[in-house]
Amino acid sequence: MLTSHLTPLRWASANRHLVAKALSEFSHERLITPSLVGAGKYELECGAVSYCFDATIRVLEHWSIDASSIVRKRDGVLLPLDAAELVLELRVDLGLSDEVLPVYLEEISATLAAAAYKLEKPSLSAAELVTSDFQVVESAMTEGHPCFVANNGRLGFGVDDYRCYAPEVGRPISLIWLAARRDVSTFSSCADTDHDAFFAAEFGTEVLARFTAILAAWGLDLADYHLLPVHPWQWHNKLAVTFAGEIAQQRLVYLGESDDHHVAQQSIRTFFNATTPSRSYVKTALSVLNMGFMRGLSAAYMQVTPAINDWLTDLVTRDEVLRDSRLVLLRERAAIGYHHRQLEAATSQASPYRKMLAALWRESPVPLLEPGEQVITMAALVHLDADGRSYASALIEHSGLEPDAWLRAYLDAYLIPVVHCLYAYDLAFMPHGENVLLGVDNGLVTRAFFKDLAEEVAVMDLSAQLPEQVQRIQVEVPPELKPLALFTDVFDCFFRFLSAQLDEDGVLSEAQFWGTVASCIKDYQQRCPELASRYDLFVPEFALSCLNRLQLRNNRQLVDLADPAGSLQLVGTLTNPIARYR
Repeated sequence: MLTSHLTPLRWASANRHLVAKALSEFSHERLITPSLVGAGKYELECGAVSYCFDATIRVLEHWSIDASSIVRKRDGVLLPLDAAELVLELRVDLGLSDEVLPVYLEEISATLAAAAYKLEKPSLSAAELVTSDFQVVESAMTEGHPCFVANNGRLGFGVDDYRCYAPEVGRPISLIWLAARRDVSTFSSCADTDHDAFFAAEFGTEVLARFTAILAAWGLDLADYHLLPVHPWQWHNKLAVTFAGEIAQQRLVYLGESDDHHVAQQSIRTFFNATTPSRSYVKTALSVLNMGFMRGLSAAYMQVTPAINDWLTDLVTRDEVLRDSRLVLLRERAAIGYHHRQLEAATSQASPYRKMLAALWRESPVPLLEPGEQVITMAALVHLDADGRSYASALIEHSGLEPDAWLRAYLDAYLIPVVHCLYAYDLAFMPHGENVLLGVDNGLVTRAFFKDLAEEVAVMDLSAQLPEQVQRIQVEVPPELKPLALFTDVFDCFFRFLSAQLDEDGVLSEAQFWGTVASCIKDYQQRCPELASRYDLFVPEFALSCLNRLQLRNNRQLVDLADPAGSLQLVGTLTNPIARYR
């Protein structure tokens, strides 16, 4: 049954977990202020309703709340925990408008439903995951983005769609392929990528011959078309209706399903080739609202995506520090966008209607792996299994290294590239757990693979001389906000959770964790003294940039991509955890 996961026990468990997360993250973002009522005991009053719970406030004002301790009462009467009710009780504190509130409640409900499914799904322990296949680990992730409360909205999916396409389901699917007439589509590729050779490698000659024959049966020639991959949901729910005229007039031609099976990744619209893992990831447009954005792909952006990747790859290749860190960029080698002339005439550049039909091909890490090396999503480092055991702790144990030595190897691989790109180029990635893969050899992190490049990198210097096709990634950011690319995206949105888990596991104290981070940065500054004075990463405090506040303000578009700095929600400051190690 499609709704078999929705049982009272699972729903109660999902709500308890999400209420704990909401109390933690809303407190961290200073939307609410629980009162200390005893040693490690806190109370939050929401009118006639109160929440009492046990918590430890850690570094970076991280609230580690014991979910099992949460008690909700109204006038002394015990009430069940309900995440939607909590949102309604906190509506004024959260600043939820009449327009945003019902959509946010729908996102909360979808997040709970996904959590209930994960509770139904058989799961592996953290120790078992450490030695599991890449895609087994990918589909085992349960939390989503660690900061966002409503992080599994996927509004547009039905329950049947969820069981087909959700990353945690791990179900192989067949992508749909269209032929897009060349006068209304734009294909672009990296400088070293030949169009014909690329598609021959991605499909094989038999599939290309079949596509050619399908077009020939209509009296059409493949040479007049580009091949374009489509998410099945997008085809059935959007394109076959909204683009009906394009299909009827054979500007778009349906070619059928792919022979290769693909598996959705955590980013939901990106697919790993499970049949031939050496072939490219395929990233598709998906008109589903998820965590603050409609997950389409801009046809206009696709035109310059490979050029941006070429520029980034050249930069990394030429830079000694990045070479020594062994950073790998998983290039977006080719991209295609379809231009619906009527919709483009009717809409602005940012409209979701311009992002309904586009795709890109990204390099797979599999052919790049060395003997004995495996690859994992970095999100796994903050994953807890069904018994609350930490994947990171299990990985450290598996490595046989001292925890601080393991951490330093990870930081050398991951943190150094982030820091160096900031110092040397004012270049910021979006290096959260889902956007980074890690190479691991016998439990030891050996290198990092950065992905989701062209859409999410930014050069925070308008005076930088960039090729014309790369200038789209230049954004104006005030100098004082540039270090937030490290402080927010890495320290607050990832290390805050990793350091807390390792401390709770008794593996590595928070002081040891942040001391190792500080040592890593200081060693880098000694290596590059000519850059070290550009930004002071040991300042006493930095601005608290709040992600949930973005979603609570506008859950259809978190930020203006043309002015990301102007969209930030800054609320006071956080104490810098490495300042004491200056």
